[in-house]
Amino acid sequence: MSEELSLEHVRDAARLLAGRIWTTPVIRCPALDARAGRQLFLKAENLQKIGAFKARGAIHALLRLPAERRARGVVTYSSGNHAQAVALAAREFAVPAWIAMPVDAPAIKVAGVRSLGAEIVFAGTTSDDRHRAALALALQHGATMIEPFDDPHIIAGQGTATLELCEQVVRDTGEPLDAIVVPVGGGGLIAGAGLVAAALGIPLFSAEPATCNAMARSIAAGERVAVPPGPTLADGLKPTRVGVLNFAVARRTLAACFEVDDDELGRALVDLLVSAKILVEPSGAAALAVALRGPADTTTGPRGGFPGRRVGVLLSGGNVSPALVAELLTRHA
Repeated sequence: MSEELSLEHVRDAARLLAGRIWTTPVIRCPALDARAGRQLFLKAENLQKIGAFKARGAIHALLRLPAERRARGVVTYSSGNHAQAVALAAREFAVPAWIAMPVDAPAIKVAGVRSLGAEIVFAGTTSDDRHRAALALALQHGATMIEPFDDPHIIAGQGTATLELCEQVVRDTGEPLDAIVVPVGGGGLIAGAGLVAAALGIPLFSAEPATCNAMARSIAAGERVAVPPGPTLADGLKPTRVGVLNFAVARRTLAACFEVDDDELGRALVDLLVSAKILVEPSGAAALAVALRGPADTTTGPRGGFPGRRVGVLLSGGNVSPALVAELLTRHA
C-alpha cells in the first residue's frame, strides 16, 4: 500500500473483513444523553471479537500477508488487546504467534493471549522494551512483525469501526453525526477514524490520558514527541510515541485533542455500566469521558469540550479485571 491512505482503503478493508469480524451495535442511553446534554451514539467495540476493536486490524493485516509468509508465523508487541487480536488472527489461520508483553500487563489480558494459543515473552514496561523483544523474536523464528498501530493495513482495518458507526447512525436515524470522539494510544484507531471522518466532513476529536498524552503533545509541536508513559488506569493508551503513519493522518484530520484523568475515566466506566449496562475497560471509557463534558461552542483546551449535537463515541475495548471494576464501583457508583 504505497499511496496515501484514504477512505477507499477502509472500504476495501471492510469488504475483506466481511464475515470475519462482528458488526458491533451502536448503543443509545437516555441517561447518558441527559448527562452529556446531547445525543450520544456509543459504538460498542467492547463486544467485538477478543473484546476490542483490535481484532479488525489484526485480522486484516494477516489477510493481506502472502500465504507463504503467513505460514511462518507472526510476532507482535502489545500491552494486551493487540496481543489478543494477533493471537486470535493467528489461530484462525492456524499459524504460530509470538507476543512480547510488558511485565505489568493486566492478568486478564495475559490469560486471554494464552487461551488463544500464542507464546508470550515478557519484556520491560514500555513500548520500546517490548518492541525490541518482538524484533528479536521475529529474527529468531523468521516470522512477520504485525505492528500494533504504525501500519497501513492495521490503520485501514481499525477504520472499519468508525465507518460502521457512521453508516449505522445514518441508516437508523436518517441523519449523519455532528462529531466523533475516539481514544488514542499509538494511533491506529484515531488514524482509521480520521480517514473516515475527513472524507465524510465530520469533526474528529481524540481522548487520551493526561499522563500519556503523546498525540496531544505531538499535534501541538507539529512533529512526533516522545512522552514517558505516566501512571494511568488506561493501560491500553500508554505508548511512548504515536506512529509515523498515524501522526501523518491525525495531523490532517483531527479537530482537537483532549486529555482525561483517572477520576474521569473511572466515573465514565461506572456511569456506562450503571446507566447503559455496558462494561468497558478504562481505555474504552476515555472517549465517553470527554463526551460527557458536554457541548462547547469552541474547543477550550485539553480539559474543555467540543461542539456537536449528535456525537459518535468509540468504546474501544472491554477487557478489564473484576477487581478493578469492583474498586471503581465502590468509589464512583
